Amino acid sequence: MNISLQNIGRRFNKEWIFRHLSTEFTSGNSYAILGPNGSGKSTLLSVLNGSLSPSEGKITFADTAEIPVENIYRYISLAAPYLELVETFTLKEIIDFHFKFKNFAPGLDAKKLIGVLGLEKAANKEIKYFSSGMKQRTKLALACCTDTPILFLDEPTSNLDVQGINWYRELIENYGKDRLTIIGSNQIQEYDFCTTQLQISDYK
Repeated sequence: MNISLQNIGRRFNKEWIFRHLSTEFTSGNSYAILGPNGSGKSTLLSVLNGSLSPSEGKITFADTAEIPVENIYRYISLAAPYLELVETFTLKEIIDFHFKFKNFAPGLDAKKLIGVLGLEKAANKEIKYFSSGMKQRTKLALACCTDTPILFLDEPTSNLDVQGINWYRELIENYGKDRLTIIGSNQIQEYDFCTTQLQISDYK
């Protein structure tokens, strides 16, 4: 998989969030998009995952052939603090629902995924009764344990304690290999393993 940006820019009204960004993201590599809160990291991730169009420039998604932007959702998994889980579902139900649309990563099924989460005792508990950390773990596990070539993570350790951060690192180690991984972050423990770093402030 390959995502190519040619002179990309995005603005809201008259304010440019970023401009003149040309780069390439390729499979098997991990990338960190860095900057303080409000700098445009999430906006760039939204352009990269096809949910926002660039205001200028060209973005190209390709595998063996070019992929139309309206089909890119089939190739990506995303975890972000602003994505909500269905609160009335139990953990088992939300896993079953999610994997109606995507496939499990090789070697996984619903029971094994609950084991990865370490939430066997909460399998039949509704999401609305989960702590913020349990919800964040669930979002990360659903994204990382889905069989897609591209993985997007926005502020992945939000609401995680030290134990949760260690769990996140292990999750990436086990399920992030050989994928194109792009992380929006301002916390070094989220991205220090990334092969390439991109500072959003360089494109203002």
